[in-house]
Amino acid sequence: METAADKKSQQSHDNGDRRLIDSIEHVYYDGYWIRYYAPLEDSLANRKRLIDSLTRRAFHHTEAGINTPGRSLDLAREAYETETDPRRKRVNAAMLAGALFNRATDLFTSIVDLGELGVQVSHNNELMRECSDCFQEALKLGQQVKHSSGCEGIDEVWGEPFKAFTMPIADFYQSRFVKIAQSMRDIDRIADCMIDVFCRHELFAELKSLIVDYAAAARHTAETMKKDPIIFRIWPDFVALGEQLDAFAPKAPADASEILGMRLAQGRDLIQEGRLLLSYIASARVPMPKSTGSYIEKCQAFNDQPLA
Repeated sequence: METAADKKSQQSHDNGDRRLIDSIEHVYYDGYWIRYYAPLEDSLANRKRLIDSLTRRAFHHTEAGINTPGRSLDLAREAYETETDPRRKRVNAAMLAGALFNRATDLFTSIVDLGELGVQVSHNNELMRECSDCFQEALKLGQQVKHSSGCEGIDEVWGEPFKAFTMPIADFYQSRFVKIAQSMRDIDRIADCMIDVFCRHELFAELKSLIVDYAAAARHTAETMKKDPIIFRIWPDFVALGEQLDAFAPKAPADASEILGMRLAQGRDLIQEGRLLLSYIASARVPMPKSTGSYIEKCQAFNDQPLA
């Protein structure tokens, strides 16, 4: 019987292999065993449920104020096209992308409703074409949309409703497993960096086990669908461990210099920044390569200077 510790595999496996770990079915992708969820039956109704869920998720993890109703599409487009200030225009682009997403989901809802009434809508139908056009334009404008933290764009989340519209549902699920594996990889990179940079110092050494536990909880969070009842065990554990990390404060010796005090405060700030980044990746369930790379560079710069 494998345990949760076996989820990161050093052995050779093929992507898509499945096996039980702790009596729960997992699937292997790119070095990680990920909790497996069977894809929904491929139907218009199920595709609508999936797109609605992914659209809500996209707005949840992106910047505030861009969940523009589909009925305001023309106003959003006019505001975007007439804005000249680059910073404001980026926000208008994000608002227009939101309106396009909502218009697309509104149209797809109408298509599903017609199907339930016995009216079959072909892929060449005008409604279906307009729906596809809205998704594609929203995807293009999505490059202007930032994560809710403001730290970077989050194209991986923004593009998922369009993928669910165009791909067979089984293929979409497979693409999600790949993204979760990539998320787990970034979680491990960040945690390993935190341990390597900080826990070599006596004043931070006690953090190692907490970082290891928090990274494991982050991986569990990333692989778990919110509709899975197990989330009521996984999410509280994740939050509680994060609060412990945030509460950590290295205790400087009584005779510590002012410079050492400043360096310890800088280290604590970096640890909290890493904790936040781990929470962003785990919650969004997608990698954040720009933020991950930037954070590792900050930690390496901290490590290049003596702590004392």
